[in-house]
Amino acid sequence: MKRSERKEGKESVWEYPRPPRVEPSNRHVRVVFNGETIADSREALRVLEKSHPPIYYIPPGDAMLQCLVPTGKRTTCEFKGVATYYSVQVKGRVSENAAWSYHHPNAGYESIKDHIAYYPGRVDGCYVDGERVQAQEGDFYGGWITADVVGPFKGGLGTSNW
Repeated sequence: MKRSERKEGKESVWEYPRPPRVEPSNRHVRVVFNGETIADSREALRVLEKSHPPIYYIPPGDAMLQCLVPTGKRTTCEFKGVATYYSVQVKGRVSENAAWSYHHPNAGYESIKDHIAYYPGRVDGCYVDGERVQAQEGDFYGGWITADVVGPFKGGLGTSNW
């Protein structure tokens, strides 16, 4: 594994902490699915964890909650707790398990309670300050890759033991 070098004006995910840190973001975050903006916020929270691109958690008041259909999927993060998953449904089109939330997060992560995170690869587009983000590779992590973040990023083939 070759870790990225620090580049001027860019964040290296290898400088992010473990355990993850939650921080407020005033950047304009937007999620689009089937022609509709289903989330739009300037008050999202970023979760930063070593080797992962940031994940934006959108306050429930800034998301179209009526588009979220609960599924039976649950996963457990050793830090944040148990995540509940949702399919996104807009005008008859559905994307399975495209979003998740922590309804009872572990101590230290209470600020993300009920916020919604979206997989960029399972919706039509996620944007940060107008930039369309690239989805983190793989089907487990939901990181948002922008031009100001450098990797390599965990999630792709061969990265499970990093």
